Amino acid sequence: MTTPRIPGFTEHRVTVDDGVALNAAVGGAGTPVVLLHGFPQTHLMWRHVAADLAADHTVICPDLRGYGASDKPAETGPDVYSKRTMAQDVVRLAAELGHDRFTLAGHDRGALVAFRAAMDHPGTVTRALFLDVLPTLDMWDALRGVNGAVGFHLYLMAQAPGLPEEMIQRSADRFFGYFLDAWTKDPAAIPADVRAHYLAASAAAVPSVVADYRASAGVDVDHDTADRDAGNTLAMPVTVLQQDWGAALGYHAQGLWSAWTDDLEHRTVSCGHFMAEEDPQLIADEIRALATR
Repeated sequence: MTTPRIPGFTEHRVTVDDGVALNAAVGGAGTPVVLLHGFPQTHLMWRHVAADLAADHTVICPDLRGYGASDKPAETGPDVYSKRTMAQDVVRLAAELGHDRFTLAGHDRGALVAFRAAMDHPGTVTRALFLDVLPTLDMWDALRGVNGAVGFHLYLMAQAPGLPEEMIQRSADRFFGYFLDAWTKDPAAIPADVRAHYLAASAAAVPSVVADYRASAGVDVDHDTADRDAGNTLAMPVTVLQQDWGAALGYHAQGLWSAWTDDLEHRTVSCGHFMAEEDPQLIADEIRALATR
């Protein structure tokens, strides 16, 4: 199977840590924008948005550590897949490509990495956009009780190593395919070749995907709690786009995000979870607007 690519972009392999290299598609020219993918996807989810932004920005689309064609180190401790470690990967990647300051956008898991990068590296991340996610602490609070059924995969992959990996690996296509189907309002937004790419890439990355999620129930909570207790907030302009699912789960998404930043633009969208593929023009426009704030 031929791996789909973003037209006009060149793929780079960049070492960001001892023995860890990221795959990144890079294109365009101008002020830099880094785009981080979500679950169960790769950097290819940005194909439409990246091609649009490349007209006036240098666009960097990496596969996160543990995903796609990036390295997948074994989970030897809680920090290997912490969002702090993954955020450091992104900062080092951009630096190796010649950029010490950039606008950062993330979707789903990539948004959690972007959040941590923005918290830890405020002098590097000049603006941040988060797509359809809550910060880790707020996510766990929102998914308590019966609301936890919405995020059953979060609880499954939070378990100790062994069982979740085995369960998912035995039915990887059904597991990852479930989310591609359930979370989109427009199935045509993820064509057959792209869907096949996502499924194959995810099936090949089960241990590292689970490790990423496991970190969100452990060390990532510790890092976010430390920031909240210290009163730390995001220092740059922030845009958050979300589906209107907060009300159904009994929380106010804009209010939760407001606690983390004093410079927030928060909007709800009508498309599904995979909004960069379902409404790429909207997302490209929002990134351009954020980059000039």
